[in-house]
Amino acid sequence: MMRIAALWVLLLFASLALAEPQPDADTEEALRGSDLTPDLRKDETVLKLQKGDFVIVPVPFSNPTLDTGLVVGGAYFYSQTEEQKKIQPASVTAFGAMYSSNDSIAYGIGHQHYWKEDTWRFNGGLGHADLNLVLLAPDGSSSGQSTNWAIRGDFLRLKLSRKIAGDWYLGVLGRYVDVDQRIDASLPVVRSDTSPQITSVGLGFNVEYDARDMPLNTYKGKFFGASALFNDESFGSDKTYQSYVAVYRSYHELRRPIVLAWEVEACNRSGTVPLWDACRLGLRGFAATDYLARSSLFAQFEARWRMTKRWGLVGFAGGGYVRTSFSEVREREIIPSYGLGVRFMVLPAKRINIRVDFARSTDSNAVHLSVGEAF
Repeated sequence: MMRIAALWVLLLFASLALAEPQPDADTEEALRGSDLTPDLRKDETVLKLQKGDFVIVPVPFSNPTLDTGLVVGGAYFYSQTEEQKKIQPASVTAFGAMYSSNDSIAYGIGHQHYWKEDTWRFNGGLGHADLNLVLLAPDGSSSGQSTNWAIRGDFLRLKLSRKIAGDWYLGVLGRYVDVDQRIDASLPVVRSDTSPQITSVGLGFNVEYDARDMPLNTYKGKFFGASALFNDESFGSDKTYQSYVAVYRSYHELRRPIVLAWEVEACNRSGTVPLWDACRLGLRGFAATDYLARSSLFAQFEARWRMTKRWGLVGFAGGGYVRTSFSEVREREIIPSYGLGVRFMVLPAKRINIRVDFARSTDSNAVHLSVGEAF
C-alpha cells in the first residue's frame, strides 16, 4: 500500500504545493533541494485561505487510479529571521485529507525542518489510507475482467539528511506500514505477498544530488536520487525484503519559452515483497496499479512551451517495461505513454502550475488533473 499510499501523499504534498512542497522563497539558491517547500504566505491567490502563518488550500484532482476527488491541505509555516530566509526554507507542519469518487479516503500530517544553514534536513509524515483500487486484467488488456483491490492501513515515514558537499545530501530512512487488504479474485500467477494483513518495518539510506533551479517546475538543472530500504523480520516486519530505486532527471531551457525535460527511473524488489510495495511504471495513460512487478524501468521526456505568462502547452512521450509482474502482464514488452497537456500557472512567482494531461497507452487512455509538473 505504501507505494499506492505514496500516491496519496503525493496528492497531499502536491496539493500543498499550493500551500507547500518544494521550493521556498527569496533567492534562487534557497529554491534548491528536492524537499524544499514554497512559502506561500505572501502570495496572492483566490485558492487559499490564510490567517497569519497558517494557510489552507483546496485542490481538485483526477486520474485513472483514484478517479476524481479533492484534497484539502493546510500548513503552518514557522517564523524566520531575515538572515535565515536567505539561506534556507521555512520549516513547516502540514496536514491534509483526501476523498475521491471511488470512495477512497486518506488523511495525514507531515513536518519538514531545516537547520544549520540548510546543512540538515528532516521530513516525516504519518497517516491513514482507505483505498479502493482496480488491478489490470491478467490478459493485460483493458477489455478483460478487472479485479477489485481494497487497501486499508496506517503508515509512518521519516528521513534525516545532511549536506555532504555542494548539492549532495546523504540521508537515513525509516518506514512503518500496517496494511489490511482484500483482492476480490484469485490471481493466476502470484509473485508478491497478497496476505490479508501485512506489517512492514524498514530502515535504509538515500543519496541525492539536486541542482535544479526550482524543483516544482524546473527550467534548468539536474537531479539524481538513489535509495535502498531494508524491510526485515528482525525490525518487526512480517516478511523480509529489499527495495531499491534510482532516478535521474535533466532539464534544459533551449530558448526562453521552451524547456526540454527528461527522466529515467529504475526500481527493483527482492525477497517476499507485498503487492502494495511492488515496483510500478511512473508514466501516464493508465492507472498506477496496472503494471506492478518486482522490477521496472521507464524513461520519458517532455517539451514544455510557455505561450504566455500564465498558459503553456506540453508534449510528452515515454515507455517502460516490467519484469516478474504479479500476473505476467506484458512482461518485457515496451509499454508506451504519450500525449499532450495544458498548463495554467496559478502562482507565477513560484512557477506553480495546474496541469491537465491527455495521455494514451497501448490499450487505454486517461486524463490527469493535478498540481505541479509530472516530474
